[in-house]
Amino acid sequence: MSTSVSEVIVDTLVQAGTRRCYGIVGDTINHFTDAIRRSELDWVHVRHEEVGGLAAGGEAYMTGELAACAGTCGPGSLHFLNGIFESHRNGAPVVLIASNVDRHEEGLGFPQEVDQKRLYEQCSVFCERISHPDQARRITAQAAQAALARRGVAVVIVNGDILQESCADSLRWTVNRATPVTIPSTDELEAIAEAINGAARITLYVGIGARGARERLIAFAERIKAPIVHTTRSKEFVEPDNPYNVGMTGILGNRAGMEAVADCDLLLTLGTDFAYTQFYPDEARIIQVDIDPTRLGRRTPVEIGVVGDVGATLDALSERVAPRDSEKHLQKALNQWRRDQDDYRARGAEQDPDLIHPQQLTQVLDRLAAQDAIFTADGGSPMVWLLRHLSANGHRRFLTSLLHGTMANAYPQAIGIQQAYPDRQVIALCGDGGMTMLMGDLLTLVQERLPVKLLVFNNGSLGFVEMEQRVEGLLDAYTELKNPDFGKVAEACGLYGARVDRADRLEEALASWLAHDGPALLDVAVNRFELVMPPKIEVGQVASTALFGLKAVLNGRTDEVVDLLKNNFVK
Repeated sequence: MSTSVSEVIVDTLVQAGTRRCYGIVGDTINHFTDAIRRSELDWVHVRHEEVGGLAAGGEAYMTGELAACAGTCGPGSLHFLNGIFESHRNGAPVVLIASNVDRHEEGLGFPQEVDQKRLYEQCSVFCERISHPDQARRITAQAAQAALARRGVAVVIVNGDILQESCADSLRWTVNRATPVTIPSTDELEAIAEAINGAARITLYVGIGARGARERLIAFAERIKAPIVHTTRSKEFVEPDNPYNVGMTGILGNRAGMEAVADCDLLLTLGTDFAYTQFYPDEARIIQVDIDPTRLGRRTPVEIGVVGDVGATLDALSERVAPRDSEKHLQKALNQWRRDQDDYRARGAEQDPDLIHPQQLTQVLDRLAAQDAIFTADGGSPMVWLLRHLSANGHRRFLTSLLHGTMANAYPQAIGIQQAYPDRQVIALCGDGGMTMLMGDLLTLVQERLPVKLLVFNNGSLGFVEMEQRVEGLLDAYTELKNPDFGKVAEACGLYGARVDRADRLEEALASWLAHDGPALLDVAVNRFELVMPPKIEVGQVASTALFGLKAVLNGRTDEVVDLLKNNFVK
């Protein structure tokens, strides 16, 4: 009995641990989706391929296992592009089957022909074309292995006619998984230990590369009495029950994290590739530990850069580093961290029955959501409220678009996460701009019977962009959104839908929304004039905002200036 290329690709993906493939059926992949129909693999029918790329990435990021998506030639595969970029930058192991026109039409300007390789090489760890049917299993296995080993997207390009052909499939190529442990050399460890022993004020800056090393990280901080500052993506495992955690640095961070980095004389960065050079210390010595040698010194000059797994490297350093007693630098950071938390709570506790602050909304959600809930957030202000006001407890998981910075990622990613975790509460914090960008896949939630909970922060604007414009002293322009009642839109699509615009009805609305047995959307009218305040306001920012105020007054927008001042600067 002959085996088709489609069947071989599907079987190889299943053997590699793939459980779902996301996409839209049609023309060049019809034989492929028919092979899926006859296999253990589930097909998830989305309404837009970008959603499929985001959903596959959400599933793969949370599980660490392979997810797949597949697109037809031309527009079908192209629509995946933004979702694939997001998933790749998040480190999600995904395989994309990108189909092309039949071989005899290639190079002739045939309708829908696209050079897929040139497009996807920049957002993948593997991108190859199956040029002969007998390559099907070998190339698919290589793609799966690359995606899992290098934590990124792998792309397999295949012509529609090849998917129909029979192949020999004589060699059973499989995916091999390895878990090596890497530590720096003895000389490098001794140099790092010498620097730590000679420093007075040490800060640990921890990124996603330290996942799995939580207990060793805390033990090391205890040994050298160092505050731990974490990146946005490492919130879920650094923050819970950590007596050395002082939050984040950067524009989305808090004052304690920012000052702990700025005031140290030695910054030890562990598994982070934080991109913003202006937030690194000006005078401190910097030591970087990362498993990827290409990242060493990429963001700021480092005195010592070493390749190693964070946990194993900390174990090796602990034997060489002298314990210390002085806690002055640590206590200063912890005291500021307590003040930062008090300020966050105060902003969320402000009472005005006619006005819902986004901080208040997020803090009520934090209290009502399940202890093992999984949260996603759109790029822009929703991700800020997630990072600042949702608490990590060691069971909750978080996913935002920090590296790619896309809009409309939250509920598409939640689709894939809910598929993987059908019994857990999955909550997407959506901006009104993000929701309207990919609103069609509300129907996917209904069709797939996924009980995702969508929370729309509806401020009638592209709020983060509006803030950027105002801080630069510009009049905000082209940011206003004319939105529908999203609750009614959801109801029309077959979801539970509701809207709330008063703070005194907020908790009841949230409780009903969370309790609904099925997909549900809550449209919340939040304050438009709520700036995402940086951890420390600089003179230039105040001057620029004042310049916006002057321009707004001169243009007849005095009420907006009053609201901006009242909600962000007047205490």
